[in-house]
Amino acid sequence: MRRHETAPPIAIARGRGAWLYDADGRRYLDAISSWWVNLFGHTHPRINRALTEQLERLEHAMLAGFTHEPVVALSEKLSALTGHVLGHCFYASDGASAVEIALKMSAHAWRNAGQADKREFICVAGGYHGETLGALGVTDTALFRAPYESLLRPAHIAASPDARLAGPGESAADVAARALADMEQLLQRHHGRIAAVIVEPLVQCASGMVMHDPGYVGGLRRLCNVYGAHLIADEIAVGCGRSGSFFACEQAGVWPDFLCLSKGISGGYLPLSLVMAREHIYQAFYDDDVRRGFLHSHSYTGNPLACRAALETLAIFEDEAVLDRNRAFARTMTAALQTLAHDPRIAHFRRTGMIWACDAVIADPAAAAGFSRRFAAEAARRELLMRPIGNSLYLMPPYVLDAQDADWLGRRVHDVFDAVMEAT
Repeated sequence: MRRHETAPPIAIARGRGAWLYDADGRRYLDAISSWWVNLFGHTHPRINRALTEQLERLEHAMLAGFTHEPVVALSEKLSALTGHVLGHCFYASDGASAVEIALKMSAHAWRNAGQADKREFICVAGGYHGETLGALGVTDTALFRAPYESLLRPAHIAASPDARLAGPGESAADVAARALADMEQLLQRHHGRIAAVIVEPLVQCASGMVMHDPGYVGGLRRLCNVYGAHLIADEIAVGCGRSGSFFACEQAGVWPDFLCLSKGISGGYLPLSLVMAREHIYQAFYDDDVRRGFLHSHSYTGNPLACRAALETLAIFEDEAVLDRNRAFARTMTAALQTLAHDPRIAHFRRTGMIWACDAVIADPAAAAGFSRRFAAEAARRELLMRPIGNSLYLMPPYVLDAQDADWLGRRVHDVFDAVMEAT
């Protein structure tokens, strides 16, 4: 807040494609998809048309005792993408709310099954799941958590599968195996009280784009089966194609008991989140006694406009072979970043799907503390919207860039990095 007295927020006036334009006409390539939500660029004509058509039909109706075509169609399409393994959808408005729903639903399902002691959770070191109190309870990011520690119900924290922890001769799979061993020890000790394990599959985004081997997610599924715990996959940031597959869990060949979606599901247009659940979770609440029902509601649950934007987003995936196109672009973008990747001031260059990251090597702790702020300011001066996480640089652009954009972006990021490091 205080910094904004000398560095006011940039007033964005309009957007088109991958670019944002401020009130003075300056442009910024949205290299982080406006905090990871925008999939197909700003003011996309297809999504615009779908929303305009929906506005003429229905803007909102409560989803309690009522339903509507957009929410039914969206639920059916998403379920089909999981092969109907996750056949039920519960809607909210934002990612943290989806996490709250999954946590509550897990503990309540165990209670309905006669195991009321199973009301604790395990999360992964460095994980982030939102900033409401329940979500913070399963978050291990001190910046967001520390001020509210006394209000939280803490979770058990398992070792991170961060591939950067690999020792000499070790692979990402070896690090994942060590982390799974630590997780198993926690489950062995506490499984009688553990309701669920929650994980961000493949990439822990808010802790600096921490990436891990897909085998870690498969191992979690196995352990949860053995020790009787639910598996919650927080795909709020990594779902909808970010990881390279539509759902990140697909790369591990498993499905969780709960899958949380938000951010990109509406194409970045409107607030929307949901929790997808397996049939056995649904059946845990199927009862005439209302006290055994899942009593949770949001005023804008399943908003028709947001659902219509999501339906058009899924249609674009189908019609334009988006995942195939992304795979081709990822090779181009990775090649364009090689100069940065091989810079001796950079460590741990990494990629998962449409997410690129690396770490700036800064010896002076004082200089490292202000790196992200300086980088973001220099990037904005050079027509680029980026917000490093600590000393971790990352790119998570919309799925609309071409080879020319990749070349421009690769050169521009390195130019910004040079300027900031020279001034550090």
